[in-house]
Amino acid sequence: MKNIRTTDPSYELMDDHNGNSLIYREHGFPCPLVRWHNHKEYELHLIVASSGKVFIGDYVGNFGPDSLFLTGPHLPHNWISQVDDGEVVHKRDMLVNFTDELFEAGNSVFSELRLLAPMLERSRYGIEFRCPRTIRLARELMQQVADSQGVTRLGYFLIMLELLARCDDYQLLSGATSAQLGDEHHADRTNLAVNYIFEHYMRELPLEEVAAHLGMKPTYFSRFFKRATGRCFVEFVNSLRISKSCELLVESDKPVTDVCFESGFNNLSNFNRRFQQLKGMTPSRYRRLAMVRTTERALAT
Repeated sequence: MKNIRTTDPSYELMDDHNGNSLIYREHGFPCPLVRWHNHKEYELHLIVASSGKVFIGDYVGNFGPDSLFLTGPHLPHNWISQVDDGEVVHKRDMLVNFTDELFEAGNSVFSELRLLAPMLERSRYGIEFRCPRTIRLARELMQQVADSQGVTRLGYFLIMLELLARCDDYQLLSGATSAQLGDEHHADRTNLAVNYIFEHYMRELPLEEVAAHLGMKPTYFSRFFKRATGRCFVEFVNSLRISKSCELLVESDKPVTDVCFESGFNNLSNFNRRFQQLKGMTPSRYRRLAMVRTTERALAT
């Protein structure tokens, strides 16, 4: 997997509003925009191509084509595609950024906009939308946003937000909001730590090794990492490993024992215990339910 380290600051200042209510962007991978960062704008983010790991607040999960997320203001986020060295994805992301000001002003004139308030409040924890039909329609509307300008673009955007606000098939992601997570001063080192963990979590990875990689003493790194990500080091690594195990359970028929070791655990009983804690069920039951859900989604489309 290509190394995605960067020394760019975590806070992204979007100075290209140009008097418009929203910003539309699309980009590929690798791209300078792919980094652990935050900004004052909300972000509605559609993955068009490739699969990989998503980091939103203290959440670690998987993404693939047609994954759709909404992140609130200042909530750190990043999507890292798992690609071969040298591989380029020319169009990976379609996204819209917009600010609270749009709705603070609009609510006083258009009472219909208040329908969106609960969803926008939930987005402060990060939202992943799950309904295949909703995502398909949202992708069509996102393309309409991309292809239009002015009032027409704003109209398509609001139709898309109303569609998502009425969707009840979604998952809240981060256990903490932006106010509880790290600050800009520590973001570069957080990025380095997360990327190093991502590259090495499928083997034994002691905290001391990551601390040395960042040039920190272990005790300081432990406190720094908890403040920056909202989770202690062991919890973060275990969450990443469980996320990998879920991917293996769904996408392969490998025995649970093989999944355990391939996702970075070196003890089956510890793997089962951690999986139960994080997912509320055994790995075998998770696989069975995933198969049922895949079948239901196929029928829905």
